[in-house]
Amino acid sequence: VSAVAPDGRTLVSVDTDGTMKLWGVETEQVHAVLQGHIGQVYEVAFSPDGRTLASGDSDGTIKLWDAETGQDRATLQGHASSVEDVAFAPDGQTLASASKYRIKLWTAESW
Repeated sequence: VSAVAPDGRTLVSVDTDGTMKLWGVETEQVHAVLQGHIGQVYEVAFSPDGRTLASGDSDGTIKLWDAETGQDRATLQGHASSVEDVAFAPDGQTLASASKYRIKLWTAESW
């Protein structure tokens, strides 16, 4: 699992233990290690402005991260099974998440 920020300068990669790494595309160096998921991360997505990273976990949670520093900003709960997809709306104010039996929309006010 991986994703590239909208500006093309940052890449996120996911290890099998749920650890994520933010890489500088030009430098090929890790500039932040993101830890905090309990299970496996199935999907990641950058917000349209590239400032926030969302990640969906096998435990049904979504984490929101500061895409520059790697700081954990929020944990969203509401899925009973693995979060298999996350995506931001073009305005960055809504996050959609999907599990096997449920789709949820999260507004910026909820995080």
